[in-house]
Amino acid sequence: MPCSSVVYYCVSSHSQPSLSVGEILIKFNIDKIVNCLYDMKRLPVTIPVMLSQGEPAPGIPMKPNRKSTTIHDVAKAAGVSVSTVSRVLNDKGDVADETYERVKKVIDELGYASSLAARGMRSRHINVIGLIMPDVSSPYCNEVMRGVNKVIAGLDYDLIIYTTGDVHKYHTADKERQYVTLLNGNITDGVIMVTPVATSFSTHAPVVEIDPNNESPECPGIIANNREGALTAMNYLTGLGHHRIGFITGRLELVSACQRLEGYKDGLCAAGIPYDGELVQVGDYTYEVAVECARELLRLENRPTAIFAASDATAWGVYRAAEEAGIRIPEDLSVIGFDNLPASACLQPGLTTIDQFVSEMGTLATEMVVKLVKGDAIEYKLHKIPTQLVVRGSCTALHK
Repeated sequence: MPCSSVVYYCVSSHSQPSLSVGEILIKFNIDKIVNCLYDMKRLPVTIPVMLSQGEPAPGIPMKPNRKSTTIHDVAKAAGVSVSTVSRVLNDKGDVADETYERVKKVIDELGYASSLAARGMRSRHINVIGLIMPDVSSPYCNEVMRGVNKVIAGLDYDLIIYTTGDVHKYHTADKERQYVTLLNGNITDGVIMVTPVATSFSTHAPVVEIDPNNESPECPGIIANNREGALTAMNYLTGLGHHRIGFITGRLELVSACQRLEGYKDGLCAAGIPYDGELVQVGDYTYEVAVECARELLRLENRPTAIFAASDATAWGVYRAAEEAGIRIPEDLSVIGFDNLPASACLQPGLTTIDQFVSEMGTLATEMVVKLVKGDAIEYKLHKIPTQLVVRGSCTALHK
């Protein structure tokens, strides 16, 4: 029976670059992760652990109770340098077969094989997949994780989730490249990047991107038909008789946000409605920023009769601002989102939205990266996910 474990590896914004680790949330087995990261000297003295109820547990000592075998112990017993052991652990190709086997035997004898890197020497794979995302608490990222878990749960793979906690994605391109370099080929066999800002990565191990920030990404990727989905949303609103339609964008540094803005403009054009910049607010896909954007739109003297939000979380912000202003949805204002996150069905009224099948993206990305790790071919380098309109109760026809 396959056995999987999940580690949440969260980097605080206050972390020093030399450490990279501020907080770690860990589920299931942790010994091998702790040992591997300890050997790499990338951890602080203790690891804060969060229980399933969300309450902090006492810090776990960095070293296990037994005396840990170090890389220096392995080097001494094998009669080689520390750098040679490191090259063996990192599967470098310039180590003689005889030396490789000797180091491998010493690692097993000394019990050093509990670390992730050493474990991988048996098959030249570590059997760990990395998932790098901007914010583990984001509802969108939670849906991605749900899809990833569907695959991981049935495989003999572990999962490390590495996050900056920066859903706003400020200055993160360089950090994302740093994280890929840290994880890929050392701690993980392959990495899934979720909505990266970076457009390219330098790595010898597989990387698969969900919502890549490049229309022709170097790495395999999965992306929704963003423009077409946005156009579908606009056609639905104009079909209900709306002409004054507000739009709250996503983060415009991202390809997905620009494509949805294009779909909004194309929808106006198709209905013969002139573009009005007053009706467009620049958001960043988050609830907090969306509340402010929606307030601006609803303060207009000639306010919109409908708002198209570039994400479901953005639409939730519109709900909040409308409630504050005493504006009823859908009687006074129609709202449509983009994502189809589970919580959107629970709103009152339920949010009409564009489904981009976020969970399925996570599932597909995991299947792709596992195939690449095994050396198998994948069918598409860039897999485009069709979108679908989901009609609930947040839009109504405009009565003149």
